Formats: sequence, structure tokens, C-alpha cells
Amino acid sequence: MGPKQCQICHKAQSKYKCPKCYLPYCSLACFKNHKELPCVNPTTSAPKTTALESHVEKPSVVENTVLEAVVEKPLLVDKRGQVLDQFQLEAIASSSEIRDALNNKSLQELVCRIDCSPNAENELDKAMADEAFRVFTDKILSTINP
Repeated sequence: MGPKQCQICHKAQSKYKCPKCYLPYCSLACFKNHKELPCVNPTTSAPKTTALESHVEKPSVVENTVLEAVVEKPLLVDKRGQVLDQFQLEAIASSSEIRDALNNKSLQELVCRIDCSPNAENELDKAMADEAFRVFTDKILSTINP
């Protein structure tokens, strides 16, 4: 799968995807234009796992600008025990080692690519080939499982 064309202006190569509907766009101007109309999550076949609605506030990086957005995305898990509890999330958020690692631009792009992918599990598997990403995930695991 190669680069896609911006689906807003149809003039440039897309660099980003809408976190809600995954529509490819190229710039902050196109993102704002897209957000003038409500978008919806793409329909998928019924999952075989339990779907938990997750209301997560996360940043979307658009041309060096961070946009805070509340994104509703189903969280698919096999068992409730696979969901991090509040204490684990706070441990990750308060870890200076993890925050420092997230300053790495290529790691940010890799995480965004996983998060915005319609097949995040496949993207995650590909990301595990990257040494920096493996080190990052090891830091997270050692933080939540001391």
C-alpha cells in the first residue's frame, strides 16, 4: 500500500488520517475543513471479541500542531484483565523515561500509524521489528508490571 492522495483537497499526498473515520488528509487546513462536517467510524464486521467503548483523550499531530480531541473508538479485548487499570495508566503517564522516549519523532509517527490504522494489530506486529519500539514497549511493560 503506497501513499494516498488527500481526500479533502485532492491535490497533495496525505500525511495523516482522521482518528475517527481514517480519511486521509494532508494538512491542518484540510483537517479543519474535514471537521466542519461530522464523520463516523468505518463499519466493520462484528468482532469476535468483547467490545468496550473507550473515551480516550489523545493528541493528534498535524503539521507540528497538537490538537486535543476526544476520540470514541471501540476497544476490543478477549478478557477484561487485558485492560489497564487507572493505577497502571497513571504509572505510564508519570514515567519520565516513557515521556522522554515519546519525544522521539519517529516513535511518535510509529505510534500514530498504529493508532490510526484500520488494522492496528497488524501495524503493531510490524512495529515490533523496530528496535526503538521494542525498547519503548519494554519500558511500558516494566512500568506496569514492576
